[in-house]
Amino acid sequence: MAKNDYEVVIGLEVHAELSTKTKIFCSCPTEFGGEPNTHCCPVCMAMPGALPVLNEKVVEYAVKAGLATNCEISRDSKNDRKNYFYPDLPKSYQISQFDKPLCEKGHVEIETNDGKKKIGITRIHIEEDAGKLNHDDYGRGSLVDLNRAGVPLIEIVSEPDMRSVEEADKYLKKLKSILEYIEVSDCKMQEGSLRADVNVSVRKKGQKEYGTRTEMKNMNSFRAISRAIEYEIDRQIEIVENGGKIEQETLRWDEVSGRTFSMRDKEDAQDYRYFPEPDLLAIKLSEEYIENIRKNLPELPESRKERYIKEYKLTEKEANTLTASKYLSNFFENSVEICNNPKAVCNWLLSDIARILNEKELEPEEIPFIPENLAELIKLIEKGTISSKIAKDVLEKMFEEPETPSKIIEKNGWVQISDEGAIKEIVQKIIASNPQSVADFRGGREKALGFLVGQAMKETKGKANPQKLNEMFKDAMK
Repeated sequence: MAKNDYEVVIGLEVHAELSTKTKIFCSCPTEFGGEPNTHCCPVCMAMPGALPVLNEKVVEYAVKAGLATNCEISRDSKNDRKNYFYPDLPKSYQISQFDKPLCEKGHVEIETNDGKKKIGITRIHIEEDAGKLNHDDYGRGSLVDLNRAGVPLIEIVSEPDMRSVEEADKYLKKLKSILEYIEVSDCKMQEGSLRADVNVSVRKKGQKEYGTRTEMKNMNSFRAISRAIEYEIDRQIEIVENGGKIEQETLRWDEVSGRTFSMRDKEDAQDYRYFPEPDLLAIKLSEEYIENIRKNLPELPESRKERYIKEYKLTEKEANTLTASKYLSNFFENSVEICNNPKAVCNWLLSDIARILNEKELEPEEIPFIPENLAELIKLIEKGTISSKIAKDVLEKMFEEPETPSKIIEKNGWVQISDEGAIKEIVQKIIASNPQSVADFRGGREKALGFLVGQAMKETKGKANPQKLNEMFKDAMK
């Protein structure tokens, strides 16, 4: 059978570190970095007698995430102990939530080739992060850093509703975008603030029962997740085709070799021996508390997208791309506020700036200049100070030098030639040098004009005003 004869079933368990100032059960800071074991105390180090106290902000942020993803919010919730042993888990259990999570039965909508699709969210619950193992480069063991232990997380568990790599990628990006908009997590995947456990299974088309799933743990890049799913689909289909059986197991993705490796058998809920956390009270939420959070939710990506289409006359594709990143969207709005040219700002962000970001492997947050600089660049084009061609060179310099467009133009002598006398001399010179093109234009070949203007721009190194060149060439050849 071919790969097309199989259907893939994907579910994601997304862990997002919350942007609270302190940890979930103590007052230690949550900031990333710091010398090992400097952001910890008796509570997050699990010293005997140290008791946890729940950070109220964690509950607020979790409810915020639940409301933004269309979840039902539980009025009566609790914490549980999830028991397992691992060197970076000092208590030998994790305080999490089991049967009574804060949020349930939500969904996120994504765009697919067949239209909009809702990806179900089973639950969102709060829990504490574990520490981190730093492995010795010389193979002499591992050292435990507990700075991350106790950092608050929300775990967002999807339904197994995704049927392709593309759908999983779009769902994760949409989720990241929502969390950024409501400002509950910085979602810095490179720092581990957003990571996902990926569950994959395959079944023959038409089969109702799910196949045996495998889980790939703690993946923190879109590229790695897509590659890992692709590999796992092919691996599972090959095993089934050869008469083998898929084992329910936890896998590790190796980015270098592009393969998955078995780590251990996949645990089920009973393996964790959940029971209610005795050192914490139940979480009781009032209707007023929930409604207050709902009323104060910021504008979400979907509503901002619709506003861009209506207010700025952008296409759905343009609005989708801009609003996918809160930083890029804010950059767009701040630039438009200054130069009042939404279409030009959009074009620069989604073409030349996007290209440079891609070439330099940068995120929108790493654009090295401010919205005021882009707005100034657009105004300089509109005034005729520089041509669009020179503006592209200025933009390249803006990525390299911390200077305003005006200073870059002045420094490089890029001011556009708009003096009619100077342009007239160039036009006459180009006409004299290209009699065949002049004859072609007079014979009705409009493309010849473009060639002549191009020669003039080349002669002036892009400094001549192209509109004036067009007018003067036409006048001179009548």
